[in-house]
Amino acid sequence: MSATVQDLVRALEAWAPPAYQESYDNAGLQCGDPQQLVKGVLIALDCTPAVIDEAVRRGCNVVVVHHPVIFVPLKRLTGATEVERTLMRALRLDVAVYAAHTNLDNVRHGVSRHLADKLGLTKLRVLDPKPGLLGKLITYVPPQHTEAVLQALYAAGAGQIGDYHDCSFRLDGTGTFTPGPNTHPFDGQPGVPQTAAEQRVEVLLPLHLQHRVLAALREAHPYEEVAYELIKLENLHQEVGSGMLGELPEPLPAKEFLRLLRDKLHVPVVKHTEFHAVIRRVAVCGGAGSFLTRKAVAAGADAYVTGDIKYHEFFAPEGRLLLCDVGHYESEQYTGELFRELLMEKFARTFAVLLAETLTNPVRYDF
Repeated sequence: MSATVQDLVRALEAWAPPAYQESYDNAGLQCGDPQQLVKGVLIALDCTPAVIDEAVRRGCNVVVVHHPVIFVPLKRLTGATEVERTLMRALRLDVAVYAAHTNLDNVRHGVSRHLADKLGLTKLRVLDPKPGLLGKLITYVPPQHTEAVLQALYAAGAGQIGDYHDCSFRLDGTGTFTPGPNTHPFDGQPGVPQTAAEQRVEVLLPLHLQHRVLAALREAHPYEEVAYELIKLENLHQEVGSGMLGELPEPLPAKEFLRLLRDKLHVPVVKHTEFHAVIRRVAVCGGAGSFLTRKAVAAGADAYVTGDIKYHEFFAPEGRLLLCDVGHYESEQYTGELFRELLMEKFARTFAVLLAETLTNPVRYDF
């Protein structure tokens, strides 16, 4: 059994859809031949020349990372920068590089969820869910075909609301139509006005799946001409967005919570504000998350854990929560476990999936 780079990409992008990346981002296949057979995958947070060398040394011809190598457009490949040297080395050694970045940040099961799990948080929900990602599909089906049509829509990705699957609404009604002279109607004859019992069927769907869902509708629907409406919704998508909000199993004094951070995340330093109340509700965001500080305050969090907080940004909570900077790398250092879990589930008997041993954190600490 074998798999190509494209097979790998499909699995990763079904898990963290590219449609969910931020507009400034550049997730996806960074370099490599999509038709190349995968011999092994090395997983890292960042891709550097040393990571490429480790991949080759350990028999891997694909590197999967969180941070894209190509983040801003390149005008040349001369080896003048580390990004250029990394790409040139990958191309020379025939190593494909794939990145899942803010698309993996923005899915409920992504980077921030893994960080929340490391801290033992419960009752989790997305801290800042995104609007405008959902649509409502409405169609009209003969009652005896409703179940078949719905099953096809579900299989294509429609009808999911949070942890509830196969969700729909249906209403009995009467449809009217007159088939044209060149038609082959499911019911009635050309030129003869017709009334038919129908069910109005409604399902929600992620808009990035609309083409797949509509293709499934046309394939499963018995009518020659399928009547449907697709409406973009401004509803918040509760499964997609930035950060996570949860609760500790037991409330902790602020000092004990800081000790929990150091122990669970194995971080040498936590920069934080003063806060003397008990910590119950905790918000987290992997990476640079200062943009969510006010969201964490508004959500009633007692603590907010992220990375890359600037000096003046520590003033933002105004004493209303414990703001903690554990470091960018440190807040995302376990993301490789997420990649490995997915790829082992999909390709365990196809190729090796390894975690990189190369340290890519550019920050060092002296004590």
